[in-house]
Amino acid sequence: MNDAKDAAQILKDFDQIGFVQIALIVIGAWVLVRLVEKVFPWLGSKVPGRMRLFVLSLVPVLRLVVMIAGIALVVPQVINPTVQNLVAILGAAGLALGFAFKDYASSLVAGVVAIYEKPYRPGDWVRIDGAYGEVQSLGLRALRLVTPDDTVVVIPHMKIWDTNVYNDNDGQRDLLCVADFYLHPAHDAAVVRRRLYDVALTSPYLQPERPVNVIAAEKPWGTHYRLKAYPVDGRDQFLFTTDLTVRGKAVLARLGAAPAVPPAVEAS
Repeated sequence: MNDAKDAAQILKDFDQIGFVQIALIVIGAWVLVRLVEKVFPWLGSKVPGRMRLFVLSLVPVLRLVVMIAGIALVVPQVINPTVQNLVAILGAAGLALGFAFKDYASSLVAGVVAIYEKPYRPGDWVRIDGAYGEVQSLGLRALRLVTPDDTVVVIPHMKIWDTNVYNDNDGQRDLLCVADFYLHPAHDAAVVRRRLYDVALTSPYLQPERPVNVIAAEKPWGTHYRLKAYPVDGRDQFLFTTDLTVRGKAVLARLGAAPAVPPAVEAS
């Protein structure tokens, strides 16, 4: 009974609610939102490129402002605008926002933890939730990752709670690169290993202070070689791996080492 009485005190009587005003406010807000969504993209197409991005970025901001203003105008048409009622409405709205933004709060806490524990830093090459690239910047809520295809990925810090973070260089300038080679078993493994080692030593991208290794593993279909070395700079990892692969293939071709044949192809 008390809850019903309190609700009745907060809400205006049915005959006091301005339904016409509410309808006009809703229609006016809808028209303004549609105008913002139409006019600003058109305006953005008429201004220079850099200004265009700024104009387009205003669309969601203005849309949010219109919606908040519309809600602020509708609320007094429905409730009795007293201090107690406003406190009750704001308290309920705060509780609702707390549930709605719990993930945001979780990301903020995870951001503080990330700054302290340093699972990634700007300049690190990391893989998180399927995205791989260089950490460009860290915010309190999220990190910005630039992929090898020059795509920016924004990842909330809360991913560290339930996702493995793979950090390739962990604050170092260089990182380990691996070039794979698959050869038919009929070859001189010692010669192949030595030549692949020389390929890495003569690469212009090599960090000479870091070790070079050639790992061989025998498979049912052939021999798998992994040429492992470090470039001078982690940003050269793809150029370095390409250089090792291209020159390694040329060396193996001169040796007459045949590539491995997959079982399915060999059977056919």
